[in-house]
Amino acid sequence: MRSVAGFVVRHPWLALAGAAVLVAVGGFGIAASGLIPITASSGHWAATEWFLHFTMRRSVVTHALMAPSPPDDLDASHMSLRGAGHFETGCRPCHGAPGDALPPIPHAMTPHPPELAPRMHTWRPRELFYLVKHGVKFTGMPAWPEQARDDEVWAMVGFLRRLPQLTPDEYQDLVRGGGSPPAALSTGTSGVIAAPDVVVNVCARCHGLHGEGRGVGAFPKLAGQRLEYMTNAMHAFAEGRRLSGIMAPVALGVPEEARHAALRYYASLPVSAAASAQPAPSRERGQAIALNGVAEQDVPVCATCHMSAANGAYPTLSGQYPEYLAQQLRLLRQRQRGGSEFVSLMHGFVDRLTEQQVEDVAAYFASAAAVQPTP
Repeated sequence: MRSVAGFVVRHPWLALAGAAVLVAVGGFGIAASGLIPITASSGHWAATEWFLHFTMRRSVVTHALMAPSPPDDLDASHMSLRGAGHFETGCRPCHGAPGDALPPIPHAMTPHPPELAPRMHTWRPRELFYLVKHGVKFTGMPAWPEQARDDEVWAMVGFLRRLPQLTPDEYQDLVRGGGSPPAALSTGTSGVIAAPDVVVNVCARCHGLHGEGRGVGAFPKLAGQRLEYMTNAMHAFAEGRRLSGIMAPVALGVPEEARHAALRYYASLPVSAAASAQPAPSRERGQAIALNGVAEQDVPVCATCHMSAANGAYPTLSGQYPEYLAQQLRLLRQRQRGGSEFVSLMHGFVDRLTEQQVEDVAAYFASAAAVQPTP
């Protein structure tokens, strides 16, 4: 027989159960007393810090086994470029950046956000994906704002993998298109309307001061895009009807008057030239689909909505980057894009397109001469 707190029990397991109850009650009593310090200024004991980091790493390693495989273009330039813009606004304020030390206020957090570049080699791509997508409890690390957009999370992973090699100037080039701060960008050139402040300080980082989209298909061209379409898109981002962890914070954070000024500016610019000359066979197949449709697959003529100057609610696609166009068609197929009430019209069409047809249509529109839309 065993004795627990003065009581005689006949079975050892009852003794263990009783001891566990006493420990739980005692622990609750200590917590209820308020004696346990929770101040960030006190930090953690070394053993506590080790245990918490060990637990976090083991959790990430285990759960990352179920993460999707990295995309083939993970290390491509357009991936790191997409991730860089969001890192500048969403991550740098806590983690710092090349040439920019850890900010003092986050450094006073417990645990404080670490400098990331020296640690990137310790994490595999799937583990970084899991961390970026889901965040970390009991820290300041949030989950990705839009859980459906794995492509955006992978873009951030692509940037993080490149981060350790970046010099301060290379970092500035990625996040702003040059080493100068936003205020130093030109606010107007001969024959071009002066860019509003919001374009210079916010939009140009990704879409370019003249709406050319930074050149590698990471972001869409906005020069000459239809004003009605862009206005609807920004409302959809702000209201969560169009899914993007990158654009939603921008749409919510910029005042509506400033948003309208930016969109009017981009719509007023001349339509950009063709993004690139795509391979002839692919371009010709895409032209047949865009101009004639595919009757046997019940796919209508794309040009009716996307090349006419009269359809302001639909985006003009001519001259857009092929990588961006193909990605948007895939997002529509996966129901991860959303947008206006017209988006459902696209769902049936994209579901009937093969992957080759998606790439062919994107190749045609990228090479096609643009039609100046009616703002």
